[in-house]
Amino acid sequence: MIDTLARLFHLQPALVVSMTSGAIHLAVAVLILVVGWWFSNRIGAALAHGLSRTHADPTLAPLIASLGSWAIRILAFIAALGEIGVATASGLALQGTLQNIAAGLMLLMLRPFRVGDVIEGSGAAAGTVSEIGLFTTRIERTDGNVVFVPNSQIWSNPIVNYSTGGAKRVNVEIDIAHRNDVDTAIGVLKKVVADEPRVLGGATLAPAVTVDSYPSDGGARLRVDAWMREPDAPLIGETLQSRATEALAEAGCRVAEATETA
Repeated sequence: MIDTLARLFHLQPALVVSMTSGAIHLAVAVLILVVGWWFSNRIGAALAHGLSRTHADPTLAPLIASLGSWAIRILAFIAALGEIGVATASGLALQGTLQNIAAGLMLLMLRPFRVGDVIEGSGAAAGTVSEIGLFTTRIERTDGNVVFVPNSQIWSNPIVNYSTGGAKRVNVEIDIAHRNDVDTAIGVLKKVVADEPRVLGGATLAPAVTVDSYPSDGGARLRVDAWMREPDAPLIGETLQSRATEALAEAGCRVAEATETA
């Protein structure tokens, strides 16, 4: 077969042998990656399912499942590179990945923050922590956007944890009867929150008034998210409810219901 290819393409036999060998190694490398990725997904799903049944720490569970998946993927990647003859010992391709993994493990062990904490750090790392993954930490900002910040960036910069400092969020949900009153109602609620001196401010802890949903039976559900010192939370929640209801009524917005949630 090699002689036939050599005559057909006018190639030296040695070159044909080299190309054939390279193609075989490349095919094996691709097969290693495909099988490794498939197996890693199965392992990750099994770990996530098992941890969900044990009621594991919500900060810990996603990281363990992700760690199991990516450990297999990295091994498969290294094996595939070795199959095609690419040296990995001196390469820098995995340096950033390994830094994020190491930072994720340090965040897990030292616990400077947990899922649900409100933190503020360098760049976009400001908001509520919703997940600490193997490579990135998922943070929900007060503007409603979700940011994925590399773990190494969080670990190498100062972080302020407002939750451990005694700050607590109170959510007040208010149902208004007419959807065409939404803009007016949002303006009224923003003024109510701004007039409450015990509500905390700042870029990270700034209060927010948003539309939570539009119920199928009409009207709109508005949501007020406000941060305050933990001892003030029970009293301010009730105060915001009553003042919001009164202010909306004065503005001509009929209120269906107000509910406070921590």
